[in-house]
Amino acid sequence: MVRKIMKIIFTIIIMFTILVFPTYADDSNELEEVIIQENERNEIEAATSSKTKPTINSRRYAILDRASGRCIYGKDENKQTAMASTTKIMSIIIVVENCNLKDNVTITAKAAGTGGSRLGLHIDDQITVNDLLYGLMLRSGNDAAVALAIHTAGSVEKFANLMNQKAEELGLTNTHFVTPHGLDDSEHYTTAYELAKITDYALKNETIEKIVKTKTTTIYINGNPMQISNTNELLGNLEGVYGVKTGFTNNAGRCLVTSVKRGDMDLIIVVLGADTRKDRAKDSMKLIEYAYKKFYMVNVEEMICREFEMWKQINQNRIYVDKASNSLELKLEEIKIKSLATDEELTIEINTVNYLEAPILENTRIGTVTVKIGDELIEEIEIKADKEVKKRGIIDYIEIMANIYSGAINIFN
Repeated sequence: MVRKIMKIIFTIIIMFTILVFPTYADDSNELEEVIIQENERNEIEAATSSKTKPTINSRRYAILDRASGRCIYGKDENKQTAMASTTKIMSIIIVVENCNLKDNVTITAKAAGTGGSRLGLHIDDQITVNDLLYGLMLRSGNDAAVALAIHTAGSVEKFANLMNQKAEELGLTNTHFVTPHGLDDSEHYTTAYELAKITDYALKNETIEKIVKTKTTTIYINGNPMQISNTNELLGNLEGVYGVKTGFTNNAGRCLVTSVKRGDMDLIIVVLGADTRKDRAKDSMKLIEYAYKKFYMVNVEEMICREFEMWKQINQNRIYVDKASNSLELKLEEIKIKSLATDEELTIEINTVNYLEAPILENTRIGTVTVKIGDELIEEIEIKADKEVKKRGIIDYIEIMANIYSGAINIFN
């Protein structure tokens, strides 16, 4: 009878634990090595072509062209979803932008008690912000995430506010943060595309890029050395890969954000909701190989400038400026997208007004250059007056009359 009661109590405890406690980001098996065999790599590369779309098991994915910020390929890339420890890409942004990396941090009970994948911190441990960041991004330490959040903002909640403020600054409309580590929460979500945009922003910071591309390093806790390795299975094992972050919870599935550069094409590949670590690695590899076979880089700035100079030679003098004392000269505003990856041709359309009346101030808008891929508007650049066009004065009219008079005399002579 006692044994039966104990069995019931034990079952209740197990069920309570499952229902009450959250699933953990980057479960302990994230630290186990995943090996993609050479024959598997060859099969992936051989099966991937620019004409055949790859078979991807991950539920959502996106390929971001860093040069233009465009999503050039994806599936459900704008659908809100959990993202597990890829959350830490935003966390490192907030810390690097708000903290001195040399600062020492004393680990609190809250940080030390955080579950899931851990750096292995204990109450009152001493460690620098810099070493915590390596523990955050390489080891995917949830304890490091909470320690950094408390050090940076005073609490996890205040740190999440900073994360959301940054998301708003970046123009993200489908992203919301609750924690610095990514444990499952219904109010904690992003999209594959917006996660790629967060990553693109992060990688513009040299400190962050250096950390996420590190395969192994030594950090110090209480002055004692500890070697840690990166959980990213593609880093150091696939051409051009230089980051970024893994993730896992039961709700999010297996997640992987990868940055890769080959030649002048720099891409970010996000896969969310894979079933296994090997699936997310193979999906990422397929998308990488597909992208580099299908897309090519276009020097947009060079193309626009060339088209504009050709257009000016023919059309600039056709813009009639009434009462002008000097000629109208045109210039282009800054071209924001210098280059981009595409598999389609760009079209450039130039439109300006045909009639103006002096005076015209410098930088007056005269027209636009519109750049498209198919029906997608890529960029619109303003055409402006390069310098002021002054209105004719009395002296100008006297000179005109004098020239007319002089011409008439020459005719009769």
